[in-house]
Amino acid sequence: MHSDAKADWDARIAIRSDEDREFAFPDLDPPKEVSAVGGVGQVTINWSPVPGAVGYLILRGPEDGPLEPVDHHSGDVLSVPAPPYVDTTCTPGTPYRYAVASVPEVTVAGRASDVVGAVPLLADGSVPVVRVEVDAHAEGVELPRPWVPMVGSERLSQLLCTDLSGGREIGPELEQALRRMHDEIGVRTVRAHAIFHDDTRVYTEVDGEPVYDFTVVDAIYDKLLGLGLRPVVELGFMPRDLASDPSKTVFEYGAIISPPHSFERWGELIRALVQHLIDRYGLDEVLGWDFEVWNEANLEVFWSGTKAEWMRLYDVSAAAVKSVDPRLAVGGPSSAAAGWVDDLLAHAASVGSPVDFVTTHTYGSPPLDVRASLERHGFGDARILWTEWGVTPTHFNPINDSVFSGIFLLRGMKSAAGRVDALAYWVASDHFEELGRPPRLLHGGFGLQTVGGLPKPRFHAMSLLSRLGPVQLPVAAEGDGAGSLVETWASRDRDRVAVLLWNLTLDQTKADGDPALTRTVELSVPGVDAGWAATATYLTPNGSGDLAAAAAELGVGDWPTDEQWTQLAAHSTLKSERLARDGEAVRLTLTMPSAVLVEFRPV
Repeated sequence: MHSDAKADWDARIAIRSDEDREFAFPDLDPPKEVSAVGGVGQVTINWSPVPGAVGYLILRGPEDGPLEPVDHHSGDVLSVPAPPYVDTTCTPGTPYRYAVASVPEVTVAGRASDVVGAVPLLADGSVPVVRVEVDAHAEGVELPRPWVPMVGSERLSQLLCTDLSGGREIGPELEQALRRMHDEIGVRTVRAHAIFHDDTRVYTEVDGEPVYDFTVVDAIYDKLLGLGLRPVVELGFMPRDLASDPSKTVFEYGAIISPPHSFERWGELIRALVQHLIDRYGLDEVLGWDFEVWNEANLEVFWSGTKAEWMRLYDVSAAAVKSVDPRLAVGGPSSAAAGWVDDLLAHAASVGSPVDFVTTHTYGSPPLDVRASLERHGFGDARILWTEWGVTPTHFNPINDSVFSGIFLLRGMKSAAGRVDALAYWVASDHFEELGRPPRLLHGGFGLQTVGGLPKPRFHAMSLLSRLGPVQLPVAAEGDGAGSLVETWASRDRDRVAVLLWNLTLDQTKADGDPALTRTVELSVPGVDAGWAATATYLTPNGSGDLAAAAAELGVGDWPTDEQWTQLAAHSTLKSERLARDGEAVRLTLTMPSAVLVEFRPV
């Protein structure tokens, strides 16, 4: 162990606290049983989980030199929720030292573990083998589906928009995209911004007195409920006539981000809205809705007031919702980068405000395990809703259209399974205009589907997840990168065993692939009848499900021609093939990134 480097890290990451923080973080133990094992093109780091940690920060240094956080270039939170971690940002053949720091809250890193060494291996021309065995006869457990409860969307007033984008009418296409999320993927609720934006005409002041008009809100929610979906009602942004400073705005459409000029009138607006929704849709229906206070107030771009003013906004909003019926669900902080979770919980505990659920966001990493924060502050029964999540926080980023982003979705959903109540991918459709309307078909938009409704690799990933059966089966894996680079999610239903496998690193510098990370997978499912057929459905770069590759092959410009729209629809589907079975096993080659769903069925 290099104690000097460890001491240097411990000094530099001493617990950070804001001046207005009124709570202390626990002094968590460093992780124990830390190991680092070099494989071809990668190092897998493992450790024992630490009670009270929401996540872990992976540290790396050369043989001589300081430890620094491993940056997998997500552009957001680098902490991960659980072991193992696969580091592919390393240089093969170079010795490294690794340590792991417990994270009690996203802005705070604790003491580092002991330091361990590893050397990522150079490729020798052979492809490493990962052996996976699925116990098809196990009793199993119910397979969690964190993608089902929620998906994100552009502001829902766009459901009523008749403008064209890319030659397509916005409202009907956004409606169809949401319908597809419900009908094909099974999504139940939609979270979106700006129900109080002035295009909904909810609030005005006439002769100094408030006037409410919920006509547009009714039209929006009528459409949504007609699709079989419920809204997550994000209470924001600020109506112009209620804003203390209407000049403070965000987005191309000018959402107002200032505190209200009257917190009393803000509370009255919330109460009026909730009561109206119950009058229109019935108490039994609205009791199934969630009311979320604001969006990412921990970023100045979304809240021009202070943290204390936002906490007051939360208190007033929560009290207004509960005044209509105490069983209605309210929560927050709807924060960027998993911030302010502990701040809200500590504040709510001190003043007695309700928190029925916690909401927060992150990009580029699996969601952290904020259950530790809830239990620490006495809100252990609250639900956990990640109301925004994705591969990158950056709009117009090409990675949004890539196969890498689809495999990232698989990794994050598997990580979240069983420990969060919802993981909402941001967003359903490229009909999304926070930074302006789409300039071309493939522009790096946040959508799971394009303008025109073509499925991107991320939508295909959702589709593969939706084909898993109801019973989760245990899996054993061994080999170079097993469980870290190559992951498996296995399931069973009455007459089928479905096994989803993928190969992925979080390292976004490898988004276009790395031949050294290719793995051969030997999949065996003992007990599956030898007469059952095995079929593989692929999601691969430059192949099955890669819309960007299909568009390039067809020579699509900014927008497809009428003929190219039809061709793209045919080219962007997932492809399947019958697999040969070598006894009980099937052999598959998984490049990084790629995924395959293997289904065993009676012939």
